[in-house]
Amino acid sequence: MKKNDITIKTKYAWFHFLRSFIGFISLLLFFYAITKLPLSTSMTLNYTSPIFLGLLIPFLMKQKFNSSKLFLLLIGFLGIVFILKPVLNQNWFAGLMGVLSGFGAAIAYIMVAKLGQLKEPDLRTVYFFTLISSILSFGLMLKDDISPISFDINLIYLLLLGVSATIAQIAITRAYREGKTLNNAAYSYMTVIFSVVWGVWIFQENLDWLTLMGILLIFLAGIFINQTKLRLK
Repeated sequence: MKKNDITIKTKYAWFHFLRSFIGFISLLLFFYAITKLPLSTSMTLNYTSPIFLGLLIPFLMKQKFNSSKLFLLLIGFLGIVFILKPVLNQNWFAGLMGVLSGFGAAIAYIMVAKLGQLKEPDLRTVYFFTLISSILSFGLMLKDDISPISFDINLIYLLLLGVSATIAQIAITRAYREGKTLNNAAYSYMTVIFSVVWGVWIFQENLDWLTLMGILLIFLAGIFINQTKLRLK
């Protein structure tokens, strides 16, 4: 921010706080789900955000649903049911938290797009999100017995996680600032493909056909929802 002459001062401090708080809660729910569910399942549930975007934007823009939009939304929610059904016998609560993380992410993405339209710099938006998330995370850590950081492979994982997540936040903030909201959400579905591949390859996860069908339905619904040509103004 200093290099690009971007100050911390903003006219939209409350809006930044609200966006950051919702994004933090969404991530918190996602981290919980990812520790309880297979990688591909938790990632897919989190990436229901384009489906929720397609559901929320018409209400925000006071638009009418047409048959194609409703059909895509139904396909997406059918995929959610397919994924949650096997989860109900294992950890239904984690599955529900994964869905809620996707809903929260959709709201956060809408707010990021709004901040972009208000000409807020990408780095300032990411700065407030990082600052507020750090403060809230620290508050939660005070209630738990957190083990000290050990100087081993776990430290490397944490550093890589922090660096890659920061780069991803800056990239996605820029994308939502300059591109179409639903298009960006659809492009981000490459994450689902990566999570399925890595889950099977690295963690040797076995996915039943119902879960795979649910992942496919959510993936297709998320990709084609951008064809509804809804725009956030």
